[in-house]
Amino acid sequence: MKVLAIDDQKLVLIPLENRLKELGYEVLTETNATKGIELYDSFQPDLVIVDINMPLISGLEVVKHIRNTKNASTPIMVLSGNTDDAMITEGFDLGINDYMKKPLSLVEVCARVKRLIGAPVVTNQTNSSKNTIIQQRCVGVVIPCYNEEERLLSNEFTNFIDENSGYHLCFVNDGSKDKTLEVLNDLRKGREDFITVYDCEKNGGKAEAVRQGMLHMAKHDDLDYIGFLDADLSTDLTDFDALVSTIENSDYKIVSGSRISRMGADITKESARKIISMTINFIIRKILKMDFKDTQCGAKIFHKDVIEISFAEKFVTQWIFDVEIFRRITLHFGLQKAKEMLCEQPLKRWIHADGSKLSMKDSMKIVFQLGQIAWFYSKKKKKNSTVTLNRNYKTSDFVFQNLKEV
Repeated sequence: MKVLAIDDQKLVLIPLENRLKELGYEVLTETNATKGIELYDSFQPDLVIVDINMPLISGLEVVKHIRNTKNASTPIMVLSGNTDDAMITEGFDLGINDYMKKPLSLVEVCARVKRLIGAPVVTNQTNSSKNTIIQQRCVGVVIPCYNEEERLLSNEFTNFIDENSGYHLCFVNDGSKDKTLEVLNDLRKGREDFITVYDCEKNGGKAEAVRQGMLHMAKHDDLDYIGFLDADLSTDLTDFDALVSTIENSDYKIVSGSRISRMGADITKESARKIISMTINFIIRKILKMDFKDTQCGAKIFHKDVIEISFAEKFVTQWIFDVEIFRRITLHFGLQKAKEMLCEQPLKRWIHADGSKLSMKDSMKIVFQLGQIAWFYSKKKKKNSTVTLNRNYKTSDFVFQNLKEV
C-alpha cells in the first residue's frame, strides 16, 4: 500500500513518513506541491495526505488535479492548520475523504489512514512515535554551549524532539575547551533532520554564539519562528513551547520569558542575585522606556521576519544583548509600535542552575555595559535622525525647484 504525503514543512513530514513506514506502508513525501502532483502521476498512490496552505499552489489544487484532471477516486486526507470553515467545506465539495486540524496526534493520523485504505500485514512492528504530536508550525531553537559537556548528557533534549514534531534544535558550540563538541555530535546521530551542530572554533561569548545560531537557522525556509534557550534548561522546553503557542496565536513578533515570582510558579533565584537583578532591571526600563519586568531571561521566541533586524549586526555587549535586541526593535519600528510587537510572558518554572557562567563580579560589570548600550544606541538614533532630516531637505529642495520652474 502506497502513501504520498505533501507538506511544505519537512519537519512535519519526517515523523509521519517514519511511522507509516514502520506500519508497513510504502511512503513518498514532497515539500513542493507542484512536484507532488508529478509524483502522484508516476507513483500512483493508494492514499494522498496533503496540507492546504503551501507556497506557489494550494493543497486544494492537488485535490483538483486528482479529482478533476485525473478523474481519480484515490482517497485524500487533509492535514492542515487552516480552520476556515469555507476552506474545509470547499475541500469536501471537491471530494476529500478526511480533514484533520493541526496540531494532532500521530497515532490518530495513522488510525485514520488504516480506516481509509486498510493496514499492511507487518511482523516485528515497532512504535517509535507513540506520543508524537504533529504541529501546524515549525520552530528553530538556538542553544549556545560553552563547556557544557556534563549538562548535555541529559536526555531531555532528545525526548522533547522525539515527542514534539516541528522542532529543530541548533546547538552552537562556542569554542568549548572540554568535550562539548563531541557530546553534541553524538547527540545528533540518528536525529540529523532535527538537530544541527554549529561549531564556532573560537569562543566569542554567548551574544555572538546566539547571533550566529539565529542567522544560521533563519536560512531554513520551513521554519516559522526561531528562538533561543539556555543549555542548562533553567527554563525547560515545555515552558518554551508555551512561548511558541503565544506567538503562534497572536500578532506579537517577539515573546520573551519572564522569571516573575507568583502563585503556582516554581521560580528560584539566589537572594543576592535577585537584588542585583532588581537594580539592573530598573536601569534597563529607563533605557528602553518600557515597563519590562525581566529582559534577561534566556528564553525568547521571534517571528522569522524580525530576525534580520534583531541579529544582523554584532552586539555591543557580551551578556546583555537581550536589551540591545529590544533597543534595535524600538529604533526600527518606533517605541509605540515596538510595545505592540513585544510580549513578556511569565514562566511556570525557572530554576537557577549551579555552575552558572555569570559570577557576581560579572553582574556588577553589567551596569557599565548598560551605559555602553545607552550611549551607542543614542548615538545611532541621532545618526538615523540626521539621515532622515537630510533626505527631507533634499525632498523639499526638489519640490521647491519644481515649483520655481512652474
